Amino acid sequence: MKRRNFLKTTALTALAMSVPQVIQAQSIPTVNNLLSGSKKLKLTFRPFELQLRRVFTIANFSRTTTPVVLVEIEYDGVIGYGEASLPPYLGETQASVMAFLQRVNLEQFSSPFELEDILSYVDRIGMHNTAAKASIDIALHDLVGKLMGQPWHRIWGFDKTKAPSTTFTIGIDTPEVMREKTLEAVPLFNILKVKVGTDRDKELIEAIRSVTDLPITADANQGWRDKHRALDMIHWMHERNVVMIEQPLSKHRLDDNAWITERSPMPVFADEAFQRLTDFQRIRGAYSGVNIKLMKCTGMREAHKIVTVARAAHMQVMIGCMIETSCAISAASQLSPAVDWADLDGNLLISNDIFKGTTVENGKLILSDLPGIGIQKI
Repeated sequence: MKRRNFLKTTALTALAMSVPQVIQAQSIPTVNNLLSGSKKLKLTFRPFELQLRRVFTIANFSRTTTPVVLVEIEYDGVIGYGEASLPPYLGETQASVMAFLQRVNLEQFSSPFELEDILSYVDRIGMHNTAAKASIDIALHDLVGKLMGQPWHRIWGFDKTKAPSTTFTIGIDTPEVMREKTLEAVPLFNILKVKVGTDRDKELIEAIRSVTDLPITADANQGWRDKHRALDMIHWMHERNVVMIEQPLSKHRLDDNAWITERSPMPVFADEAFQRLTDFQRIRGAYSGVNIKLMKCTGMREAHKIVTVARAAHMQVMIGCMIETSCAISAASQLSPAVDWADLDGNLLISNDIFKGTTVENGKLILSDLPGIGIQKI
């Protein structure tokens, strides 16, 4: 089968497995009761600033805060929570997200169970704005799961005990501080993550290796410029128990990234190069796997479809995050039993989380049995 036809077929398969069919099949006895009366979907939102426990540095910039927009969707006295996290490179701001949300009219829909119709409508309101769209998607999934009385990992048929361990990110810093961060993380996690893509990469890896032999994943964040040097660095890291690499070169250098993937001793994942389901046709063959982030792909609905298509394409799957509260982290974790790798530590890096949800025990993600996305507001 030709590459283009294969991708079209797998994409249609994902669409055929859409969430509303699952919801309708499992909620027929109660939906009519839920939809009776003059109930309306009410959307509210507000800005919020996440405070980082430490300065967070990657290849291109540092920050101590991350702006977010918190969303609530109410229906018949039940509230679903959502979140838009806005790191600088996404190109969205609190102002742009709130301007987008002001254009959203959910009152035209009679039921939150119309997920496909509602989220397709939201997606058509404007180009991009993926984090803004994700905030509505997460809140709707939380609301619908609460109305059904089930968490989404169960609605999707996933076994929560199969959730993987999450990596914990050791941000770029001085060797002394990196050793300190690593020593703090070692008792709590069984796999670490380090940001690379600088002229100090060997120094950074050696700082971690001086205090632990735990496996490491590496994220270059497009920081490397020369493909030969990047491949040499990947081989050097592999010898030091680095087990995977994200986005070695610029997302625009597809052929060079494919060249690295073909020669790499470890899996190479697309991160900045892969945003949404429609990107599969462009990046397939250039990477070993894809990193799904709700803020990139517009939320849980599309993330679930991406997992299906990636598996059909024989690609590995990673579920990642931005700096987020436990709201968005818990939403993403509903998919974690279906993926190969998880990097869901964003809530652990902040000091002012206002939700409680998915936790980490001995490095492993522990999903809540609470309905919806499994969170409580604190």
